[in-house]
Amino acid sequence: MFGIPGKAPVTLTPRAVSQISRLMARDGAFGLKLGVKKGGCAGMEYTMEVAREAGPLDEVIEQDGARVMIAPMAQMFLFGTEIDYETGLLESGFRFNNPNVAEACGCGESIKFKDAPAA
Repeated sequence: MFGIPGKAPVTLTPRAVSQISRLMARDGAFGLKLGVKKGGCAGMEYTMEVAREAGPLDEVIEQDGARVMIAPMAQMFLFGTEIDYETGLLESGFRFNNPNVAEACGCGESIKFKDAPAA
């Protein structure tokens, strides 16, 4: 994983910890697996799924009983991200405060990442 020793690659707010823990208990899951894929109007989309086990190259983050795995292809895109869970009148869901995002579409489902600096 791309990272800084002693610093978690992603952090979870207390609301995200609570929701992930609920999902783990409800589904008897090992944790929540995060990834990114091509798609959407801005070019990329986050993926999330309840997982029974971690893959051999997944980065595993545990915080207050909640467990998140980051797929290998997503690790460089998610470093430094804070994951929150918001509940609203019309919708509820996970929100990503990701410093690597250059722009997002109006619906917030699709993102474009910043280009890597030229060497």
